Amino acid sequence: MAASSWQVALLALALCVLPALPAASAARAFFIFGDSLVDNGNNNYLLTSARADSWPYGIDTPDHRATGRFSNGKNVVDLISEQIGSVPVLPYLSPELDGQNLLVGANFASAGIGILNDTGIQFANIIRISKQLTYFEQYKHRLAKLYGPERAARVVGGALTLITLGGNDFVNNYYLVPYSARSREFSLPDYIKYILSEYKQVLRRIHGLGARRILVTGVGPIGCVPAELAMHSLDGSCDPELQRASEAYNPQMEAMLNELNAEVGSSNGNGAVFVAVNTRRMHDDFIADPKAYGFVTSTEACCGQGRFNGIGICTMVSSLCANREEYVFWDAFHPTERANRLIAQNYLTGSTDYISPMNLSTIIHLDRHLHD
Repeated sequence: MAASSWQVALLALALCVLPALPAASAARAFFIFGDSLVDNGNNNYLLTSARADSWPYGIDTPDHRATGRFSNGKNVVDLISEQIGSVPVLPYLSPELDGQNLLVGANFASAGIGILNDTGIQFANIIRISKQLTYFEQYKHRLAKLYGPERAARVVGGALTLITLGGNDFVNNYYLVPYSARSREFSLPDYIKYILSEYKQVLRRIHGLGARRILVTGVGPIGCVPAELAMHSLDGSCDPELQRASEAYNPQMEAMLNELNAEVGSSNGNGAVFVAVNTRRMHDDFIADPKAYGFVTSTEACCGQGRFNGIGICTMVSSLCANREEYVFWDAFHPTERANRLIAQNYLTGSTDYISPMNLSTIIHLDRHLHD
């Protein structure tokens, strides 16, 4: 059912004024690992095709220039940074990440990567997750050298950490081509078990390096992105096979996080180290009923070409929409800034259907009192 005009107006106001978090959170560092959904420019420093370094990417930033984010403006981690009282975290490869900027944290994410090292092999020279963790170790050494080991340990242990992986392991691996190597090796249920067993090792290592509040995102509605609609849909309906993959993966990922919480001695309540973020559910709301959230379309990308604007990449010769506020998807795979604001709002205030066992506002409140 479409929302009335006053409902849409109230939603727009809520998105402009997301709930303020306690000022005490301002000193908290933020670490980001993952793929293009959270990459804010690392790939700009690499010789790779997985880059967002040219117009019209960044068209709605203050200077209308591409920043390396796969968005028309801000991505979800920029918006989370705002809400924890931080300036935007710099890419780890940025030469500006030095001195006091190190205290803010670092973004290690790289477009194209997955849990598995063979995910995204079509993209040369990307920062695979094992390398991102090596960079995290380097970051800790740099921080300790400048500020001493005790302060470095406090910064890392008191930080918020977010990791976004998994989608590419389906889109750019298992389902990349018909009869892919991984699909011949594994049935879908066995593949999910395999990648989650590998992911568990990654998360153990992040915890071992000192992270203590770790947001872990699930796989979004990968069958509904314009790239997949262009290849598999006649009428804009989501691809059922890809949707089946994310539906199977997400609850098993949450169960794995519960196991990890028990393993590291934290409860699955307010003391949880690992927090599950249901990005599939966050997207599903406005994909299923875009008009209720003030969008015009959730099937067509703002920037692209071909069916659903979902073929190829977004470039200066692509078909570009006039009003990004009306679109859920910016390009063939990634949300617009406005959609990211909806997602960020659910990180902050969402129920346990969206983020479990607690949302980010609760985490900030609890941790502020723990460190008083």
